[in-house]
Amino acid sequence: MKFFETSKYHTLKKSTYISLRWIAIIGQLFSVYFVFFFLNFDFNFIISNLVIFVGILSNLYLVFIYNKTQLSDRSALIFLLIDIMQLAVLIYLTGGVVNPFIIFILIPSVFASSNLGLRTNLFLVLTTILTIIFLTFYSKELPSPLNNHFHVDDYYFYSIPIALIIALVFLNYFAIIFGVESRIRKEALNKMEEVMAKEHEMLSLGGQAAAAAHSLGTPLSTIKIITLELSKQLKGNKELIQDIDLLSSQVERCNQILKKLSLNPTEEDEFIDEDLSFRDYLKEIILSFKETSEKEFILNHEKDFNSKKITKSVEIIYGLRNFIGNANKYSRTKIFITLKSDIDITEIIIEDDGEGYPNEILSKIGEPYLQSYRNNNKEKSGLGLGIFIGKNLLEKNFANINCQNSKKKSGAKVVITWQNKDLFKI
Repeated sequence: MKFFETSKYHTLKKSTYISLRWIAIIGQLFSVYFVFFFLNFDFNFIISNLVIFVGILSNLYLVFIYNKTQLSDRSALIFLLIDIMQLAVLIYLTGGVVNPFIIFILIPSVFASSNLGLRTNLFLVLTTILTIIFLTFYSKELPSPLNNHFHVDDYYFYSIPIALIIALVFLNYFAIIFGVESRIRKEALNKMEEVMAKEHEMLSLGGQAAAAAHSLGTPLSTIKIITLELSKQLKGNKELIQDIDLLSSQVERCNQILKKLSLNPTEEDEFIDEDLSFRDYLKEIILSFKETSEKEFILNHEKDFNSKKITKSVEIIYGLRNFIGNANKYSRTKIFITLKSDIDITEIIIEDDGEGYPNEILSKIGEPYLQSYRNNNKEKSGLGLGIFIGKNLLEKNFANINCQNSKKKSGAKVVITWQNKDLFKI
């Protein structure tokens, strides 16, 4: 399954839903029995119990028969409709919209709005609205003796369903928006974890390759020496000489492969665990971009007065690479990187000579899956996922990120700041 497809599937956790239904059923039973036996109100007690019993049976079905741990969108819709209808019948028997417990009829659709699909939510909201309208015009009277004293003006009476419908639409709208944003952010964080796992895996493989190159260097050299000696001793045997030459060439090929796999096959793998200053961090990252980019990288570290080294961090490297990579992608010809530091603060400023951030997304920079309407270049268009990942990784390591458009240069500007007392905790 593709990563971006995960947002298309909506489910409801069965255990959470069952627990909420038990709470609702216990509350209904307590209310009905308290009102009937303690307050001595007169209403249809038997039918009310039968309605609650339907809710109990449906919950027992979920517990013992429905074996899945998640309720699908369709299954959740069916059970939520049962909840709405069950509560609607209880409200119908006890006064309709003037019953204060009518507020609870909003709960099923609001509960579903942040977990289920848009069509399901719209259907539940429409059903709830129609139910409220029905209960406004058709219902039994309030339980006696309340109905003897409770009389309200029509203005007040009809304001109740209007207020309920407005509250329903308002709550569902915001719950749907927050639910979508929460799912998008969760997916982006999952993507970030996936990327970092791959980054750690590649570094681990790089370390293993360096160790392999170092460890295999001696036996391969021994084999090489033996093949040379055999070549001298067997000069007259052409068939064996061909085999020995082949063996020698394969040994050389193994050496070349190991050199490609390792950053420096003649040394121990100190690349991963070595402490570095930020100047070295930036030089390494810029060097990696220069191999594939023809653009000019200008590193200014004249105001870098803090040469203290920090533990090398994959998260910091990947975060900085994301922002520098964006500058490289959207710049015309130049990328400007400024490093400033003193005893208190370390600051990295990344600027480019491109078009800068579009105004319509500038205030939302750092959120995943952003797209500008003005950018028609598909090769340079993005979803903001790189900035989201870079921002989260650096903030996780005590950085403060400020994205804006550069006043001195024509393009974007990213200011990454650390308090040194926090930076050295890494």
